[in-house]
Amino acid sequence: MVILEVKNLKKYFPVTGGIFLRRTGWVYALDGVSFTLNQGETLGVVGESGCGKTTLGRCIMGIYNPSDGQVIIKNRQISKFNSKLKKKLALNLQMIFQDPFDSLNPRHTVKEILEEKYIIHGKKSRSLNSQVYKLIERVGLTQNDLSKFPHEFSGGQRQRIGIARAISLEPEIIICDEPVSALDVSVQSKILNLLLELQNNLGLTYIFISHDLSVVKHISDNIAVMYMGKIIEIAGADTIYNRGKHPYTKALLSSIPRPDPESTRERIILKGEVPSVENPPSACRFNTRCQYVENICMTKEPELFKNLKDPNHLTACHFFF
Repeated sequence: MVILEVKNLKKYFPVTGGIFLRRTGWVYALDGVSFTLNQGETLGVVGESGCGKTTLGRCIMGIYNPSDGQVIIKNRQISKFNSKLKKKLALNLQMIFQDPFDSLNPRHTVKEILEEKYIIHGKKSRSLNSQVYKLIERVGLTQNDLSKFPHEFSGGQRQRIGIARAISLEPEIIICDEPVSALDVSVQSKILNLLLELQNNLGLTYIFISHDLSVVKHISDNIAVMYMGKIIEIAGADTIYNRGKHPYTKALLSSIPRPDPESTRERIILKGEVPSVENPPSACRFNTRCQYVENICMTKEPELFKNLKDPNHLTACHFFF
C-alpha cells in the first residue's frame, strides 16, 4: 500500500545581494522530484553533497514550505493542512537528524527530552514514566541514563536517544537524514541494525538519506539517485548496484571501496566541476560532466524512462534506460 507520494516537488531559495538585499536569483535545491513509497519499505536517497537530499527530507517533514508540488501522505495532501492539522501529522511523520549532539537540547536530561513530545501533543498521562522507561530500553539504553545530559554520552548513544525520540509517538514514517555519517564506523552497523529491528517490530517506513552507498545498500529496498535537485535514477537496491544505467550512477558505484586488493573494477572519474545550483545547465543537468553527451542532451531534458525489462527501474537519460 502506498503511504507516501511526492509529486513534482520543487524548492527554490532566493539569492539576495546589494545594499538593499534584493533578490538576484534562485538556488534550485529541488526541481521536480516525484516518487512513491510503500508502507514498511525503505527508500534510500543518495547523491553528492548539495544535490538536494536533505532539502527533500525537510520539505516532506514540513520544515521547509515547498515552492511547488505535492506531498501526499495516506491520500492527504499536507501542503493544504493548517497548523493544527500539521501538528497532528507529526504523530505519523518524524525525523532523525544527522548530528545527534546538535539535535538534542544540552540543558535537558534524557527524560525531559523524551517527555517533551508527549507533552507538546497532549499525550502526557499517569503512565508516562513507564512509557519513557520502555522507550529508552527499546533503543539499547538503561533507565539510569534518563537522568543524564546529552554531553555525558558517546555519539552512538546520543543517536540512540534521537531514535527513541523519533519513535516515541509511534509514527508510521521516519526520515533518516544521514543518521550514521557522524559516527565511527564501528558504531554505524549497530545503529543500522537497531533501525532495521525497529522497522520489523513497529512496521516503520523509512526515507534513508545518505552519501554512503554501502550503507544505503544495507538498509534500503529501493534507491533514488539524485543530481542537482532531480532524481536521475530509481530502482530496487540490487538493481541499482548490479545494473545501474545512468552514467552518474555508474560513477558513484565505481567509487565504493572494495575490500579485495586484487579487484580490477575500473574507477570512473567524472571530468569538470559540479555546476552552480543558481545557474544549472539547460536540459540534462549532467550534460557538463557526461562522457556520452550529445546535442539532444543540451536541448531536451530527459524524463524518467521505464526500463523495458524492469518497469520499476526508471532512468532519466536519453540513451541508457
